[in-house]
Amino acid sequence: MKTFTVLFIPDNRSVQVDEGVTIAEAAAKADVFINNLCGGEGVCGQCKVQVTKGRVEPEERAGAFFSEEELDEGFVLACQTEIHDDLEVVIPPESRLEDAQIMTEEARALPQDPKVTPLVRKIFLELSPPTAEDNISDIERISRELRKKLGWHSYDISLHCLQHLSTDLRDNDWKITASVAKDRNGYRILKIEAGDTSHRNYGLAVDVGTTTVVAQLVDLTSREVLGVEGTHNRQARFGEDVISRMIYACGKGGLNPLHEAVVENINGLVEALARNADIDPKQIHVLVAAGNTTMSHFLLGLTPCSIRLDPYVPTADVYPQVPAREIGLLMDPEGIVETLPSVASYVGGDIVAGVLACGMADRDEVSGLIDIGTNGEIAIGNNEWLVCCSASAGPAFEGGGTRCGMRATRGAIEKIEFVEGQLRYETIGNAAPRGICGSGLIDCIYELVSHGIIGADGKFRTDLEDDRLCFEDDIPCYVIARAQETETGEPVVITASDIDNLIKSKGAVFAAIKSLVDYIGLGFDQIETFYVAGGFGSYLNIPKAIAIGLIPDIPQDRIQFIGNSSLTGARLCLLSEEAFEKAVYISRSMTNIELSHYQPFMDEYVAALFLPHTNRRLFPSVTY
Repeated sequence: MKTFTVLFIPDNRSVQVDEGVTIAEAAAKADVFINNLCGGEGVCGQCKVQVTKGRVEPEERAGAFFSEEELDEGFVLACQTEIHDDLEVVIPPESRLEDAQIMTEEARALPQDPKVTPLVRKIFLELSPPTAEDNISDIERISRELRKKLGWHSYDISLHCLQHLSTDLRDNDWKITASVAKDRNGYRILKIEAGDTSHRNYGLAVDVGTTTVVAQLVDLTSREVLGVEGTHNRQARFGEDVISRMIYACGKGGLNPLHEAVVENINGLVEALARNADIDPKQIHVLVAAGNTTMSHFLLGLTPCSIRLDPYVPTADVYPQVPAREIGLLMDPEGIVETLPSVASYVGGDIVAGVLACGMADRDEVSGLIDIGTNGEIAIGNNEWLVCCSASAGPAFEGGGTRCGMRATRGAIEKIEFVEGQLRYETIGNAAPRGICGSGLIDCIYELVSHGIIGADGKFRTDLEDDRLCFEDDIPCYVIARAQETETGEPVVITASDIDNLIKSKGAVFAAIKSLVDYIGLGFDQIETFYVAGGFGSYLNIPKAIAIGLIPDIPQDRIQFIGNSSLTGARLCLLSEEAFEKAVYISRSMTNIELSHYQPFMDEYVAALFLPHTNRRLFPSVTY
């Protein structure tokens, strides 16, 4: 089979591939990122690239995404274009990912500090040598001493550890350190080391998000966080959202590439954290991961296909403890990996971690937790009961599904306002505009409706004299950044269909919150605190989010940002056996309301397709 070389610009990375693979597949092999919303189905148009050297044949659907001029200039869809020649491929700014905003802050609303009983403990043992009167086996001698220190009556041990135990004890004068982990049935000896190494005990808390993967390195002895690192989820090359990735995993691509991508993410973070802390990665003995149900399945290599199909059943909701070597993690091979349990197909361990982190399951008063992304996940409850749900908000809040939408990376417009009648915007990194991210889109909708440019139904008032209001094929749109201001030389606009998609997204989130509150028979005024979690939530302008009907109209002092609560919950579990058991209890205590089968949700959704809502009494503070 012929092979060809592909050079990617501006990364300046080249790769050799077999004839017939796509440009997107070549980019993945070269570790070059290209936007991909649909998972390679050729229907989103986000993987736009320009072939500047070499011969390619544009796929027949390319005409739907490119003008004749662009086709003549060599623009193609990377996911649909096969390679039959040596190529030079330029990835334009709108298809790249640069300087992503990654939420590494942990939750600021924490329960009381956990007891210092980490999931893996290192116990220094000074054993008495065997005698004629005390000639029990070596493993029983260790177990006897551990019983004195930990209280548990028996200890399992891996075959690998047992095979060298006799030599290890005698060569080291019966002074050893045992790494002991708690599992579902008791305690297990993971490793025996010579001498006293009890002070070298590290763990990793990981938030496995759909968009980003973030890890904290923790000293399990001092409980000090030694470092935090984040990176873009490498699975994005197979689709921007979990549905696209499940379709890829359950179809042409298979599960393994998705599993390998997230393992590569974590291994890269492990290497960076260990290097910065000047430790050996093999001194990391435990990892606790929190992610949505699909991400947890990908991490452990579980088939996710039934998650997206009615009746929406995951392979597992409580996950086994596994050795790190089984999934290829660069830490102690005999170290353990714990994945926080899920509740349902679309309410995962990240929400369980968030409930644990904000402490709402420990207090009498009723609180709510909201995590807004592709799905709007909501939990409400207290120390006696918990209910939750998930509504599909679509990709709009993460920059997908809109004409100039993009993720929160360099050049994304993140803030918009009118000042003395003039539109002003701010971009991430103060760079030239490339598009609009979720927070900017919410600002934009608010500013347009509050200044009468669109009506409460989201429709443009086409009779206005405004030089930013224009028409493309008789469809109205509004120019946010003019062509001469942008990096791409094309204007950044919001179209009528964009606004319609955003209203549907915000309507789904608010309808989910309202449905859940009504289901439990409460009013918004009876919920003491609404915690807003996740990266998107942290950049929200709360008054504007209320004014467009995204979140309830409640006093702002009852809304509290808690940052990356998924990461915080994972860290709490890493440090505390009791916290991990609490997380399992929370997951089993939460009642999930499947909104697709809950008729009141559809009624609430229709009512929410207005700015801010068809029932203005729900938003008394909104005056536009």
